[in-house]
Amino acid sequence: MPQNINTTSDLIKFIKDRDPEQTEFHQAVEEVFMSISSILDKDEEALQTALRMVEPERSIIFRVPWIDDNGKIQINRGYRVQFSSTLGPYKGGLRFTDNVNLSIVKFLGFEQTFKNALTGLPLGSGKGGSDFSPKGKSDNEVMRFCQSFMTELYRHIGPNTDVPAGDIGVGGREIGYLFGQYKRISDSFSGVLTGKGEDFGGSAIRPEATGYGVVFYLEEMLKSEDEDLKGKRVLVSGSGNVAQYTVEKLLQKGAVPVTMSDSNGYLYFENGISKEDLKSIMELKNEKRGRLKDFKSNNAKYHDGKKPWSEKAEIAAPCATQNEIEEKDAKRLKESGVKYIVEGANMPSTPEAVHFFLKNDFYFGPAKAANLGGVACSLFEMSQNSIRLQWTRNDVEEKLQQVMKNCYDRCRKAAESIGEPKNLLAGANLSAFKKSFQGYDCARSCVNWRLLNHAGSDGIWG
Repeated sequence: MPQNINTTSDLIKFIKDRDPEQTEFHQAVEEVFMSISSILDKDEEALQTALRMVEPERSIIFRVPWIDDNGKIQINRGYRVQFSSTLGPYKGGLRFTDNVNLSIVKFLGFEQTFKNALTGLPLGSGKGGSDFSPKGKSDNEVMRFCQSFMTELYRHIGPNTDVPAGDIGVGGREIGYLFGQYKRISDSFSGVLTGKGEDFGGSAIRPEATGYGVVFYLEEMLKSEDEDLKGKRVLVSGSGNVAQYTVEKLLQKGAVPVTMSDSNGYLYFENGISKEDLKSIMELKNEKRGRLKDFKSNNAKYHDGKKPWSEKAEIAAPCATQNEIEEKDAKRLKESGVKYIVEGANMPSTPEAVHFFLKNDFYFGPAKAANLGGVACSLFEMSQNSIRLQWTRNDVEEKLQQVMKNCYDRCRKAAESIGEPKNLLAGANLSAFKKSFQGYDCARSCVNWRLLNHAGSDGIWG
């Protein structure tokens, strides 16, 4: 243990002083550890484990040269942060956007540690990507980039070592290019990537899994309040994979999603998004690679340069990107009548927004719990690859729904143990930390388990 780290606040300060530029990573660490500081401040071994958890086992940074359609050489930077193999092989997505840097990849990998622990499945954590954006690139340019990226990455991954998947900017097209290059180099067909097409080793509903999981988690939140989704208006941000399938499942459950957005603005549907509207948006975004301002419908009004959080609704599902909801947006959500927040994107709410939600009686479903459906389905895909069998769509969806229910139950139970039954954020962090803590051999052999099992009179691990 470094000198002068005796409390959670000391640990946070140490992390910030060591890497002052990694603001997104600092935010993720502070949100988790401050919510469980009552544990960390009581036990030195727990605090020491927290220190180990914030340092990735391995951080890989590499050059990615590729040739554009004009024959010019372009250079991007690639990342793979293998955060923790304590509970299983490294598992987490690849993100291709122009703002990717080491801080963002580390924050995503750290969050993945807790998310994967909450699944209850044997998964470690990792994350990766590049500052390359597929937007505006031809299929051939994306293919050449993906092939170059995998030419370096392949030596660091494997079906029992590290299994990447997709994330923002990495969909079925990119996964196909990456997997094809891996097969070419390694001369093997293995479950080294998830999110593959069903025709070449993928799982049913893998593209839908994150969005569907968000809705399954939301259902459990509503059930605990003796409510259901039918007829409830929902503000959804984003228009990528997670947002699309969140809307699809909301429609199947009888809810009324009324918005979708992209980085330029949002669409508002007074009478709710229809199945036909969603189909057209999916074609626009997935095939034409277009923007929502180009969506033509008499049912929708486009709001340029704005966020959807001022529209009237009971539920908000931020499914776009990190820090999209600021405190001012949280206040607008309260004014709009929103009572439930379920996060589909990774860390979409700023710390100030989260604080506002918790202090103003919102029922808040944090991302690390609500959006773990994708990684859970990735484990299902890995399992199917290992046994060379393919499960039906109904089989996978039933398994996914059970994983999300179990996750909610873990979060709720941990939250109740500290006397805050609706604080699912603290519950998720407590439950995931306990699972990860138990995986560290040193901690397992050294810690005073009586203290951790009972945590004094608080029963915090109950």
